[in-house]
Amino acid sequence: MSAGPQLAVIIACHNYERFVERAIRSVLDQAHPSCELVVVDDGSTDRSWEVIGRTGATAWRIANSGQLGACRYGLERTSAPFVLFLDADDELKPGSLDRIIGMLDPGVAKLQFSLARIDGDGHELDCGPAIFDTFRGREATARQVLRSGVYKTPSTSGNVFRRDLCEVLRDVDYEPSIDGVILFAAPFFGDVVSTSEELGRYRIHEANDSALHLPPEPRIIEREIARFLTRMRHLREIVRARAPGRELADPRKTFFFRERSFYLDVASGRRPPAASLPGLLVKLLGEQHSLKHKAGLAAFFLLAGLSSPERAKVLLAYRGQSLHRRSALGFARVILAGRPPAADR
Repeated sequence: MSAGPQLAVIIACHNYERFVERAIRSVLDQAHPSCELVVVDDGSTDRSWEVIGRTGATAWRIANSGQLGACRYGLERTSAPFVLFLDADDELKPGSLDRIIGMLDPGVAKLQFSLARIDGDGHELDCGPAIFDTFRGREATARQVLRSGVYKTPSTSGNVFRRDLCEVLRDVDYEPSIDGVILFAAPFFGDVVSTSEELGRYRIHEANDSALHLPPEPRIIEREIARFLTRMRHLREIVRARAPGRELADPRKTFFFRERSFYLDVASGRRPPAASLPGLLVKLLGEQHSLKHKAGLAAFFLLAGLSSPERAKVLLAYRGQSLHRRSALGFARVILAGRPPAADR
C-alpha cells in the first residue's frame, strides 16, 4: 500500500449538534498519521455547522442530500484506499485507528468490528456490546449471501470498505443509506475480515430508537421489503459480473423476505397464514444467529402466529424495542396481559 493516508473517515452529519463533536474528537484525538478525516454537514438546520467548525476538522457544507449523498460527496474529497463511514452520533474508541489500519491490506474488501452500545450521554448500556466473530475469508460469507442475501454485519460505523467496493454506491438510487448493497457485495470483491474487538461505540438515543409501544406501521415494513427486493436485483447484477456462474437466491424465498412479510401481516392486523410458518422456521435454521436467538425468534413467530391479531401486534411492538428495553419477563407479561408491561411503558 502507498505511503499516504491508508484510511479515510467520513462523517456525514444532519442535525446532530449534540453528538457530532464527540464523533469528530474520537478521530482527531488519535492523531493517526495514516488517517484522513472529512466531515460533511448535510444541510443541518441546527447548530451542527458551528459545532463542526470549532473542531478544526476538514469540512464541507452541502444542501440536504441524505446520508448516501453526503457520504458520496465525502468520497470524492478523500483518497485513502480504505473508507470508514462514521455516523455523526457514534464514536471510535481510543487506539482503534491503529488496530483498524493494522488489519488492512490489499486483499481485504471489508473489515468489520464489534461496537459497544451507549446511551445519549455516552454511558454503556447493560444489554452489552454487539459482538461479532473473529475470522478472515470470503467463501463462507459469499455462500451465506447467495443463500439469503444478507449476513451478520454491524451497523454503518462498524465497517471499513476498500475504495473500489465503494464505487458500487454510485449505482444506488433506491435507498438513502450506506447500510445496503455495499455490505453484501463485499465477499465478491475480496476477503471479509471480522474481529470481536470493540473498536467503536454505537449510540442508542431518542432520535434513532424505536418509538415505544406505538402500533407497528405497515408502510415502513412495506418500504423495507421493497428496498430489499430492489437491492437484491442490484446485488444479482454485481454477483453475475464478479462471480460468473454463481447465482443469488430468489429474494422471495429468503428468510428476510419471509420474516418481514410475517411482520407486515401482523402490523396490518391480519393473521399470518398458518402455511407460512413452517417455511419461515426452516429458513430461520440457516441464519447466522445463536441457538438462543433462534429459539427466541421461533417462539415469537409461533406466539404471534397463534395469538389474536390485536395481541400479535402488541407482541411485535414490544419486540421492536431496543435490547436494553425489553426482556423475557416483559414478553411474558405482554402474552398474559395483551399490553406492554407497566414497568416498560
